[in-house]
Amino acid sequence: MGTGSARPLKMTELKELSRAELDLRLHDWENNLEQIRFQLDSGQLPNTARVRQIRRDIARIRTLIREHDLGIRKPKEVTA
Repeated sequence: MGTGSARPLKMTELKELSRAELDLRLHDWENNLEQIRFQLDSGQLPNTARVRQIRRDIARIRTLIREHDLGIRKPKEVTA
């Protein structure tokens, strides 16, 4: 995920992903948040609302991962 992506993630898009894809996205977004926070601290971030948006996207992903763990959401079947 690039830091230029200003569009928030949609739950409908995330619900279609498998657990492995969600884990990968979570890792990417956490790294992205770290970069954005560094830019914020150094005064290079023009859109400070981006931090809040990324935190919410991370929460959405973690919610879906938790649903997978609890069995609320069935894992996406991988077609080979």
